[in-house]
Amino acid sequence: MMIHTLRLVFLLLFAGAQMVLYGQPAERLIKVLVTPNHVDWLYQPGENVKFKVSVLKCNVPQLDMQIRYTISEDMMNPHIKGECTLRKGSAEIEAGTMKKEGFLRCIVHVDYQGRDYEGIATVGFSPEKLRPTTQLPDDFLEYWNKVKLDARKWPLEPMMTLVPERCTDKVNVYHVSFASNDYASRIYGMLCVPKSPGKYPAILKVPGAGVRAYKGEVDRASKGVIILEIGIHGIPVNLSDEVYHRLYNGPLKRYHSFNMENRDKYYYKRVYAGCVRAVDFIYTLPEFNGHVATFGGSQGGALSIVTAALDERICGLVSYYPALCDIVGYVHGRAGGWPHSFNDKENWTPDKIRTMSYYDVVNFARQIKVPGFYTCGYNDMVCPPTTTFSAFNMIQASKEMFIAETTAHYAYIEQSSAAWNWIMEFLKAQSSVSR
Repeated sequence: MMIHTLRLVFLLLFAGAQMVLYGQPAERLIKVLVTPNHVDWLYQPGENVKFKVSVLKCNVPQLDMQIRYTISEDMMNPHIKGECTLRKGSAEIEAGTMKKEGFLRCIVHVDYQGRDYEGIATVGFSPEKLRPTTQLPDDFLEYWNKVKLDARKWPLEPMMTLVPERCTDKVNVYHVSFASNDYASRIYGMLCVPKSPGKYPAILKVPGAGVRAYKGEVDRASKGVIILEIGIHGIPVNLSDEVYHRLYNGPLKRYHSFNMENRDKYYYKRVYAGCVRAVDFIYTLPEFNGHVATFGGSQGGALSIVTAALDERICGLVSYYPALCDIVGYVHGRAGGWPHSFNDKENWTPDKIRTMSYYDVVNFARQIKVPGFYTCGYNDMVCPPTTTFSAFNMIQASKEMFIAETTAHYAYIEQSSAAWNWIMEFLKAQSSVSR
């Protein structure tokens, strides 16, 4: 089962929700560096791994420091534990191997002046061969086609309110809402539209997990693209932070697990349908040129893939370390995706396993037919790499993966820059072809 650090996962996920695409760890006095003996961080099953450990204080290697370490498969309990002393500033840890495809993780701790410091390195064993444990239901497409059809029985009834204080000389910003999948159910968001006359491509930006306000992607919209940034909870996205804090810790606490035993009542049903209705809304905009792509990280990375799979009007997508991938992995003795519901054996019921097969991103990844840009890191213990690759490997369409091996549940600026450059250039090219 999963290592004890899972208890930190949810805190890290939501505390870090604002840094889903950009945040990086703060600099610290002590750095624990853990590196593998393969420069590409990749091994074949059966190959032995050695990790080199060094501890730096203000970038200077420290001598004779005592370290503690564990070795585990991705999100599993450690199968090796040990301690050693850094001789001449470094130590080598024999980590063994894996007999199958997956990821092997080394976590190192050192105490300095009463404070604990941690370093992590994770290596891949033939990750391109990973396959999901989640089964594809026979009626998967039939089910979701009916969900979309039922949702569209409700008039879209779009509402747009200009937000003057957010507008610039180049972009108009609106707080918007439109119907989702049931009576009075609505999706809310912030819409940014270039002011200059003309037709523009669009990006549907879908959110990471949590409950929060959104301000809109004003600067990027000024470069000639419509951007609709939505929330998923059916509440306005321009309220005070206190409102969202109370909702997240009250009626929306653990929303990701509401009604898991029933595929027709599970929380994400209205969310997935709402993302498709967001595309419907984009198509009502007179400034839209007919080319729309999705963009998101974590929960948003999942929703980006889901929307592209459900709506043939999506022409491309960007997905950072997607959540909700191969969720039942724990049932099969390996890492499962966020929200890690099946790390709890009480959830190993036929009804819950069946429900999640209709919502698991790996089954939407199987349906992707458009180009996509994907990025992740091997140290991610919120959306583990085992689960990300289980989905990525199912995608048969054109795809690009930017791997930043040392990142956890965040992205370096190089990753986010590459992602935004990819989608902007992609939409520009799509728009040029259609002229």
